[in-house]
Amino acid sequence: MARIIAFAYGLGAYGLFFAAFLYLIGFLANQVVPKGVDDGVSVSMGFALMTNFGLIALFGMQHSVMARPGFKRWLTRFVPHSIERSTFVLAASLVLVLLYWQWRPMTQVVWHVDSVWLSTALWTVFAAGFLLVLLSTFIIDHFDLFGLRQVYLNLMQRGYTHLPFKVTYFYKFVRHPLYLGLLLAFWATPDMTLGHLVFALGMSAYVFIGVRFEERDLETILGDDYRRYRERVPMLLPRPDKVHETVTPPARAAAGHG
Repeated sequence: MARIIAFAYGLGAYGLFFAAFLYLIGFLANQVVPKGVDDGVSVSMGFALMTNFGLIALFGMQHSVMARPGFKRWLTRFVPHSIERSTFVLAASLVLVLLYWQWRPMTQVVWHVDSVWLSTALWTVFAAGFLLVLLSTFIIDHFDLFGLRQVYLNLMQRGYTHLPFKVTYFYKFVRHPLYLGLLLAFWATPDMTLGHLVFALGMSAYVFIGVRFEERDLETILGDDYRRYRERVPMLLPRPDKVHETVTPPARAAAGHG
């Protein structure tokens, strides 16, 4: 029964994550979802800035703290190893839901694009960014990254094993294509408001801070393998002259995303 409950817990956490991910697309596009980045009750500039930056800081703290190996070791003193990743995913999704709910609009226009072709190009980059995020998760094992593989193996009474991870596709060109995709999605819009700008700045800051912690953990786990990979492949901006032979570190390299 405990294994079934853990599996259901993992499925629920994943379902909430995927809903929150899809909502993020509509939230930034101000389309389809009930409340976009520019929707909601208007408040004073100071209160909006304080609230919005506070929500982004909460998101960054949750990700940065819960993704660290030390916190994972502490957490698994209280929850089974099989649902540790699902617990992270659940917490991250709940913080995102809170952000959508409590976000305060700041509708002052920073830039507006009238050109049809340029507007279309920006929306294309926006969509490509989210597609890059999703594809990157599958390259590094989507179901392991979001906890489903762990609860499935537990349900089948099979021990967890790290899958081999080859640096292929996007990972030959940049070390963090998932983060690159997020940055593209945050900034590519034909209608940038002050609120959207605050979101893009805050989340971009989290990306650049979080990636430093993540790479430190990966270097600790992988040692020289990751140091050589880092020397060969740029962090976020592709440089064809830096592309070398495929490197094959253990799958745990992928699990740092978070």
